[in-house]
Formats: sequence, C-alpha cells, structure tokens
Amino acid sequence: MSWSPCPDPVLGDRRAAETIETLIVPRAVDLGEMTVRRALPSTKRQMVGPFIFFDQMGPAEFLTDQGIDVRPHPHINLATLTYLFEGEILHRDSLGTEQAIQPGAVNWMRAGRGIVHSERTSAERRRTGQRLFGIQTWMALPAEQEEAEPAFLHHAADALPIVDADGVRARLIAGRAFGASSPLATASETLYADLQLQAGARVPIDAAYEERALYTVAGTIEVAGDAFGPGQLLVLRPGDAITITAAGSDARVMLFGGAPMEGPRYIWWNFVSSRPERIAAAKEEWARGRFETVPGDEAEFIPLPEKKDAPLRAEGGVHYP
Repeated sequence: MSWSPCPDPVLGDRRAAETIETLIVPRAVDLGEMTVRRALPSTKRQMVGPFIFFDQMGPAEFLTDQGIDVRPHPHINLATLTYLFEGEILHRDSLGTEQAIQPGAVNWMRAGRGIVHSERTSAERRRTGQRLFGIQTWMALPAEQEEAEPAFLHHAADALPIVDADGVRARLIAGRAFGASSPLATASETLYADLQLQAGARVPIDAAYEERALYTVAGTIEVAGDAFGPGQLLVLRPGDAITITAAGSDARVMLFGGAPMEGPRYIWWNFVSSRPERIAAAKEEWARGRFETVPGDEAEFIPLPEKKDAPLRAEGGVHYP
C-alpha cells in the first residue's frame, strides 16, 4: 500500500463548496501491467464510512498471453470487495475458494483473524486477451468483528438489484437506496452503488447514510452548479441531500459510504486493524510463514516488505481523541 499526498484541487462555486466536504484527485501509479488510481486513503481523508481503501484498476488492455498475477498475500481485520466494469479476475484464497468475478458481480472477502488470497488472469482469458476495468475497495470491520472467522461471498450480477428509470440505471452493490436492498451482508452499515446516467439525466442522493462519497468513473457530472470530470472523489457533507446531473454526455459514478467506525484504524501494507500491536503480530506471522496457504496457488507469495515505518492512523469525518 502506498501513502501519497494528493494535490489540492480548487472547488468551484460557493454552493458546490458547501455541498462537497473534501475533493480528492487520486494519485495514478503505473504498475507495469496497468495503471491504478488510489482515492483512499489520502492525506486529506482516509475513510468514508467503513471504506478505507478505494482503487480504480485500469482500464487496461491485455493482449494474448498477458494478464495480471497478484501472488498470494495476507489480510487481517478487514473485508475486501471487488467490482468490475469489464474483464474477469480469478480469485483464490486460503479457504479453498476459487471464484472468477465478471462485470456487475461482487466478490466480498472477510479477512477477520487472517486470510491469504491471490488474484490472477485465468488461462482461458490469457488465450483470448481482455480489457480489464474495475474498482477494488477495503472496508474496516467493527472492532468486535475484527477477529471473526474468515469468509468469502460471491453474488452474480443478476443477484444484485437494478433500478432503471428516467435515464438512470443504478445497480445496488451494498446497502439500501433508490427503493432497493442489496443481498450482500456487510459487517456494518454500508452503502455502495454503481450509477450510470444518460446525458442530461439527474439522480437525487439523499442523506440517509452518515458518510457518503461519489467517485467519477466516466463522463462529467454537475453538483450544485459545478462540473467534475472522471477520476475524482467527492466526499459529501453529512446531512445534505444533493442531486447529480450527467453534463453533456453519459456518465458513470460510484456512490459509497455508510456509518463511520467506532474509532480510528491503522494501516500497514495489506493489514488494517484498530490495534497497532495486532499489525505487528501479523507482520511476524507472515514473515515466519504462519498463515495458511492458497490451495492450487502455493508455489508463490508476496514477501513481507522490508520497510520499517509505523502503521498509519486512519479516520473518517469523525475526529477521535
């Protein structure tokens, strides 16, 4: 995990400035096989509801015999959620799960006391090549669930509710919104939706969830008279109902948030916890090979980074002592 400063974009008119609490332009990192844009954590804001990590993967074009190979690596005390717009990723984990994820579906993995997983391009997709584009997020777990047994859930695209009206198509990934409810059972109050707007279409965003943010994937949206292009994270002011409009062309936006955690979280590499000492223990466990392995993917793993920095403290809009 990289921790990097974000530039200070300038907000537009006063109404937008009052509606948007924080504006973040993600830092783009070239990983060789594709570019990743990390919106959370940022120096400006580390969490929105339970979301503590928000990455845009791609879009990337993989030719024949190309793909991604994220070797087995560990997580603790968090949940991961993968959602794709294009392409496919093959997930394997130390529970014995092997599950390909495709556009519109969701893979949700609770690390709990500890899990190891890999993410790769399948042999079939390598033969044909593919375009890969999606969002990967991490969600902090409530303190009382951090050491829960690890678990994995998959919901196919046709299992997630879609609300389609007035030029807006909303797929509800988690939580309740737009008169629909997602079947995904998250660990805490969570909102996550994929909104596609035709040019000129408008969609209201109510204030039912305490913390909310918008991530612009494609096109330009207008909020309170100001325009925002692709690749920007807009953290909305709590309690304010707003309306977003697709300006000039079709647009796509991820809406996410939920209830804040009961206290801060700490981040180091792939580990997230409410207790820095738990991260220290996980580092030693991985270095000594004490995590379980991934069946069918035991030959490789990502070694523990050699960096000596302390875990970084993360919080959302609520400030803790």
